[in-house]
Amino acid sequence: MKLATFEAGGPAQLGAVVGDRIVPLNTGGLPGEMIQLIAAWDEAEAEVRRLAEAGAGAVALDSVRLLAPIRRPGKIMAIGLNYADHIAESNLGTPEHQVWFSKASTSANGPHDPIQVPKVSQALDYEAELVAVIGKGGRHIGKEAAAGAIFGYCCGNDATERAWQHRTPQWVVGKSFDTHAPFGPWITTSDEAPDPHGRSIRCLVNGEVRQDSNTSHLVFNVWEQVAHLSQAMTLEPGDLIFTGTPGGIGAAMKPMQFLKDGDRVRIEIEGLGALDNPCANEA
Repeated sequence: MKLATFEAGGPAQLGAVVGDRIVPLNTGGLPGEMIQLIAAWDEAEAEVRRLAEAGAGAVALDSVRLLAPIRRPGKIMAIGLNYADHIAESNLGTPEHQVWFSKASTSANGPHDPIQVPKVSQALDYEAELVAVIGKGGRHIGKEAAAGAIFGYCCGNDATERAWQHRTPQWVVGKSFDTHAPFGPWITTSDEAPDPHGRSIRCLVNGEVRQDSNTSHLVFNVWEQVAHLSQAMTLEPGDLIFTGTPGGIGAAMKPMQFLKDGDRVRIEIEGLGALDNPCANEA
């Protein structure tokens, strides 16, 4: 099942994507926010599936505005240096331990909304990533139980302001500019995507392929990431895990190729849809 948050000339609402149409889920007493729906999924799933199958009120997908599936995630955690080719282009060694940072919840952005090119620097880069959305979550989740803690998967772009990222040892601020975490276009539930590994992942800038890899090349796979993070923190419904980016970032090109006003960044992951975000100078 594919679950989205969208606008169609009124307030934001939840919907089920069925083919090229979206079915509103604003009936039947269901929660109105995605985090609440994820938390109540055991009780809500049957009604969601009934509404999706009935199709009442369905409208064309291309007639609505898709928003970030979770408009204000509780946590956005992201792992660095998690594809061998990206490690090589960064001139760094393979990390012994997982390298984690967070992105501010205010960096969450929709699948087609503009990514701001900040006033304070012109070193905006792209990073295509598979995003895992936590479902049941919990603490001290073993690798063998990690799949059951995940609600579903999205495409993501860990957009990064490189000048701010590298001027201190801590990456959080350079990773947390407003609009710098587009994800979506919807959440594909884990029953439809039980294993996120082995999926092609690409990033195109203005139609030019910049990143082209496969999620089977993760250094630490998704299950290992969930197990590691949950040793330190309670993973909660709707938390996002950005699982790493492959080689091909703009900062590693010669000469460097950073994003500018008017550029368009497309992130594609096999079976999960695509993001297509324009870049625009911060007002």
